[in-house]
Amino acid sequence: MRDRRPSSRPRKPLREEGWCLRDIRLGLEEEVFLTEPDRPTLHSLYYLARLLWTAPGFYYVHSDSNFARGRDLRQGLMSGVEVSTLPCRSPAAVVADLQTRRQALAAACGEEVLMVPLGHLVGMDAPTNTCGMHVHLGGLADPGAAYRRLARYLPLLALLTANAPYRQGRRWGISYRMACSYAIGPLQPDPRYRFQDLILSRRLGTVEARLFDPTWDLVRIRVLVECMLAVASAGPDREVDHGRYARLREQAARRGYTPELAGLYRELAGLCEVDERWFAVPPAEQTAALVERYGVVGAYSALDSAYRGGPLEPGRVPRSCARPHRVMGGLLGYYLPRLPYKARKAWREHREVGI
Repeated sequence: MRDRRPSSRPRKPLREEGWCLRDIRLGLEEEVFLTEPDRPTLHSLYYLARLLWTAPGFYYVHSDSNFARGRDLRQGLMSGVEVSTLPCRSPAAVVADLQTRRQALAAACGEEVLMVPLGHLVGMDAPTNTCGMHVHLGGLADPGAAYRRLARYLPLLALLTANAPYRQGRRWGISYRMACSYAIGPLQPDPRYRFQDLILSRRLGTVEARLFDPTWDLVRIRVLVECMLAVASAGPDREVDHGRYARLREQAARRGYTPELAGLYRELAGLCEVDERWFAVPPAEQTAALVERYGVVGAYSALDSAYRGGPLEPGRVPRSCARPHRVMGGLLGYYLPRLPYKARKAWREHREVGI
């Protein structure tokens, strides 16, 4: 399957002398499933350990592991793994950094797993077993204003990466994760409340957009960051309409590019020139076409290929094989050494105030 992408460049360039590149810092956190071949296993910790020890000072902070919770544990314990970028000054720089992190993770994994950038796995129904992509904007003169501006357009921007079209093997919509994940949700009156789509981060002091699904397409991610910068710098500063926001995010998750979201696109087009097709055809449509044509594992193989920088076409499929020594190696070499950092991180996210 050919990966056809519309072209897009900002109509109003993000100049280096402008506020966005002089003052702002951009960061990306990306989660991805490591499947063997259709589900993640605790072997993921082993691959994270291999990644960690290539550059301990960096990946101690810029990687993470995630696990299912509650009833979802019956479908499997392991969830996705995470890598994150350094703070960067431009969309091009932060996407280039993300590409470097992907390459490092791919090198640590070798060809023994499939790297699957989806918000929710095809055969599961597990709201706590999802993967996302978070975009951070820091160095803002007025984070509150940027938050309000971004909130207006966020349901539309989510379509740039929306990529979780299945639940229990059946087509659900555009993003089951957006609609059902425990870690995100409609905006709340308190912008510092953690489990919502857009927050003022207590820990990092950034405006953090948490709604986005992972996608293989780095060009889409750059378009997303460019649009967010344009909105944060020049969008209308209005109070957040929480009811309207909840309605539009539900439309985006269930139906995709609706007439109401098309009207929001026309507003956005006044801030930055971006091809409408980026929103009208989200990655979920390509993923669904892959599943229909190649089956679940074949689709995962194609997503793995594209995530590693190759074509969006099926290739190798690794064999599943239990390796208890790898689980132990991952626990001792990755999970246990990072427990103090994870505990401190959780405390700061829940207890510290202000940004």
